Amino acid sequence: MSSQFLETVIPRARAESDARRQSWRWVLVLVAAGDALCIAGGFALAYVLRFMSDWHIFYDGDLRIGFYTTLTILLIPGWLGIFMLYKLYDRGHIFGGTEEYARLFNACTLGLVIVMVSTFLLPDLIIARAWLLLAWGLTVVLVGVWRFGARRIAYHLRRNGKLLQHVIILGANGEGRAVAEQLIASPEAGVQILGFIDDHLDPGTMVLPGAPILGPSAAFQVIVEQEGADSVIIADTALVRERLASIYGAIDALRQLDVCLAPGLFELLTIGVQVREQGSVPLLTLNKSRITGLHAVGKGLIDRCGAFLALLLLSPVLLIVAVLVRLDSPGPIVYRRRVVGVGNKTFDAFKFRTMHIDGETLLTAEQRQELSEQGKLKDDPRVTRVGRLLRRTSIDELPQLINVLRGQMSLVGPRMITAGELRHFGRWRHNLVTVRPGLTGLWQISGRSNLGYEDRVRLDMHYIRNYSIWLDLYIIYRTIAVVLTGRGAF
Repeated sequence: MSSQFLETVIPRARAESDARRQSWRWVLVLVAAGDALCIAGGFALAYVLRFMSDWHIFYDGDLRIGFYTTLTILLIPGWLGIFMLYKLYDRGHIFGGTEEYARLFNACTLGLVIVMVSTFLLPDLIIARAWLLLAWGLTVVLVGVWRFGARRIAYHLRRNGKLLQHVIILGANGEGRAVAEQLIASPEAGVQILGFIDDHLDPGTMVLPGAPILGPSAAFQVIVEQEGADSVIIADTALVRERLASIYGAIDALRQLDVCLAPGLFELLTIGVQVREQGSVPLLTLNKSRITGLHAVGKGLIDRCGAFLALLLLSPVLLIVAVLVRLDSPGPIVYRRRVVGVGNKTFDAFKFRTMHIDGETLLTAEQRQELSEQGKLKDDPRVTRVGRLLRRTSIDELPQLINVLRGQMSLVGPRMITAGELRHFGRWRHNLVTVRPGLTGLWQISGRSNLGYEDRVRLDMHYIRNYSIWLDLYIIYRTIAVVLTGRGAF
């Protein structure tokens, strides 16, 4: 590669990289300005509700509008500072989904605690507790709504080629290709894959559409500067351990980038790990179950309480459906499906029967083959008239609320499968049994029966890796809309 070419290309790449960073700074300024307005609005609305409303839960208090105005002006930068501590302006977390809302909630809660502690330490600082609690709740809601809208704008810009992070993947092995495919398939992630660095394939080889081999690891520093990369994902750790450390300037180039590691033990890390020191040696220990501690307690409470309330409220519907199933075709009202649960233990999942009891005799050889490969038939002759309606509305799965109450299932989780279907999960199968299967999940809001096994595996593994109570609540919210429209059900 000629020096004249590099003298032309590298400055242009640096200029483009600087322009992207400048654009990102403006985005952060706009987001912070929106946050500040929402915080001010939350405090102001809290003042109106506390001191200027006729709610009987509040006793008459000193209006002190000047005091609360000054206090609000002082608290806004403090709140923004706490947001910074919680990395709400960090590129790796902003516009990042449910985790962003969790950080927002925790940041606002910390601000509330700091102010409350200050009132104890400073006796002369008298603040209405109701105003403070209202300000906390309204701030969470208003900033959350603003962030939701800002994220939608960012997603739109990313789908149109704006606000993208330019990424090089180190290693064109199976894991590197899998990471690239997932990022390319998710334009909202804001990643543009420039290509791969690999020592085993010739430069120019097209690994994926628009993602060629850029060169070997020996040219790492030059490639990074030439392409103007913002980030590197290391998929082949051997290249770093064996080659990059000996290449002059490579480590310095890594320090200037955002470096992410796609570990070779990715399928093991899905179940969660903890760092434990033994004999001064840091060791990674694998969790026996993916969801532990307070997360497990919180999820259990949501599952049991939610299932109980749902059964209570839906009992008239369940009774009517039971009668319709009985009148529609001969056979039991409830069908028991033997599925795999936590720890590879099997149990009977309850569903309203939607098929004829002699349904297997109605299948053709081609339909049997499709059923074996896909797990579903689009035009299934075994399904009854009432069964089609129940499947389209997902009402047939409501009896699984009993499984949730019994602790065999969760309201949200991976899709329940039989022991025979485990083969479709390949090396991921041991991760699937670390969490309870769900009444709904990412598969439910991402296509339902339109999804093949490969997509189901990907979505289930994403849920297991990224579990949070916020994600569960988001999935429940999205499920309601999907079920009402009947999209993807058959």
